[in-house]
Amino acid sequence: MYAIIQARGRQLKVTPGAVVEIDGTPGERGSEFTFDRVLLVEKDAGEILAGAPFVANARVLGVVDGESRGPKLRVFKKKRRKGFRKTRGHRSIFTRVRITDIQV
Repeated sequence: MYAIIQARGRQLKVTPGAVVEIDGTPGERGSEFTFDRVLLVEKDAGEILAGAPFVANARVLGVVDGESRGPKLRVFKKKRRKGFRKTRGHRSIFTRVRITDIQV
C-alpha cells in the first residue's frame, strides 16, 4: 500500500513505516501530523484511487521524528569586467516525519 501526497508544494510517495523529509517545521518532536492532501492511493489488492485533485476522505498519519538540515548551497554572483563578486549561501531546514498509517 502506498500513497502520493502533496506536502509544502512537493509531491511525495509514502508507505507505512517510511521516513520523509518535508520543508519547514510542522510541529514538536513526537507530535502527530496529518497529511490531508492525498493525490493517489494504491491498496494492497491493487486497487488504485485517484483524486480530482484530492482523494475524498483519505488521510496519511505520521509522527514527527525531528529536524535535519539540508546540504549547504552556495550562491555566487559575478559581473564580468566590473570587479563585482558576491558569495552567499544557505542550508534549508527539513522536518523528518515517520509515516504510521494510510487511511482511506
